[in-house]
Amino acid sequence: MTIREYAMRGRAPGRDGDRDGDRAAQVAGILETLARAGTAIAREVRRAALTGRTGYAGGENVTGDRQKKLDVAGNAIILDAFMKGGPVAAVISEEADGPVPTATPEAPWVLCADPIDGSSNTDVDGPLGTIFSICRRRADGRVPQGGDIAAAGYILYGPSTVFAVSAGDGAAAFTLDEDAGAWVATHPALRCPRRGRTFSANLGRQRGWHPNLRAWLDWVTDTDTATGRPWSLRYIGALVADLHRCLIDGGIYFYPSDRTNRDGKLRLLYECAPLAFLTEQAGGRAGTGEKRILDVEATAAHQRSPLVIGSADDVAQYESFMKTGKETRP
Repeated sequence: MTIREYAMRGRAPGRDGDRDGDRAAQVAGILETLARAGTAIAREVRRAALTGRTGYAGGENVTGDRQKKLDVAGNAIILDAFMKGGPVAAVISEEADGPVPTATPEAPWVLCADPIDGSSNTDVDGPLGTIFSICRRRADGRVPQGGDIAAAGYILYGPSTVFAVSAGDGAAAFTLDEDAGAWVATHPALRCPRRGRTFSANLGRQRGWHPNLRAWLDWVTDTDTATGRPWSLRYIGALVADLHRCLIDGGIYFYPSDRTNRDGKLRLLYECAPLAFLTEQAGGRAGTGEKRILDVEATAAHQRSPLVIGSADDVAQYESFMKTGKETRP
């Protein structure tokens, strides 16, 4: 199975008069373009220390993050792949002030992308990722909403390069065979276990968390043989890599609001929503701690949100603690 063959099975939301086959073919073509861009980014990542693309670029993006040289390079690759037009009207990127129009601004789709996720890992040879979603362009000019997503996923740059994607009919993952120059369907039916025994979070911020969340942290790190506790902390520092572990082995990732980041730190359109779409299609769950991520109203390109994502039962338990501050049996 190729990426195109997988995408043609999907259910892409469209406008009145659009044909399902046309929408699926457009989405498949966009995914193939993303796969080629991912191959180029993977090469940049591997060669960064040899080409002088480690370290900071000297500026900040619109959300105030200091840009690494790989952030700039990854963004350029994504934009170059779509600027000539085709079915993509605009690209919403972490590294751009606002939506970047292509040569076909009336096209039916908008691409939301974080070209380099986990850029703090760029100089220490840690895993990185690209996060993306393909969304129906809204006639009212608003930024895409959760229900507009036709396909979403990530590209993980680790020991191997993995393209994980959902086109609305389950999820799959492809691994890049560099010798053959092809993507191989290594996980044709990607499914997230309902429970895990690991959690991923930046515990350095825990003193600023809600007391109910700190009660959950006490619960998962307590010893209880019957429920398999304590859980193990596994934190890579790249959202894509931490979520990939959850999808393969089970577990939970969370980045909640805290005293510094009252609205959360992660961005809704090109981090939280794409990964929520993929994770739900893989049988997992994703929310803010209070509501489903895909039900959050998006009002701005760089809107932030809390995120909890991963195994469905584990996320439900987290959400229960956020409401009550204590354990409830699922």
